[in-house]
Amino acid sequence: MSSSNPTSNDQEQHPGLVAGHAQYIKGAAVNTIGKLSGSQEWSASGEETKQHAVEAMREAGEKRDPNQGFGKTEETLGKTLGCEGMQKEGAASKRD
Repeated sequence: MSSSNPTSNDQEQHPGLVAGHAQYIKGAAVNTIGKLSGSQEWSASGEETKQHAVEAMREAGEKRDPNQGFGKTEETLGKTLGCEGMQKEGAASKRD
């Protein structure tokens, strides 16, 4: 496949965003477990994981082509998960 192939380009950009979102969700879950169980260590670990995820998503977002993405679907999922970055990326995407 040619490197100018939009699908190839899409695959190179989205894994960073997808992995970042997955990492953010994991961090939020760990943080919630920590709060519910009273474990400061778990809560702090969850917050740290979320921060790393935000940094990874920011990096991937800077490289992202605004004509790529999942548009309204991504924006809605971002609202549902409380992920502002995902919400903004979806709103900026021209797909859907």
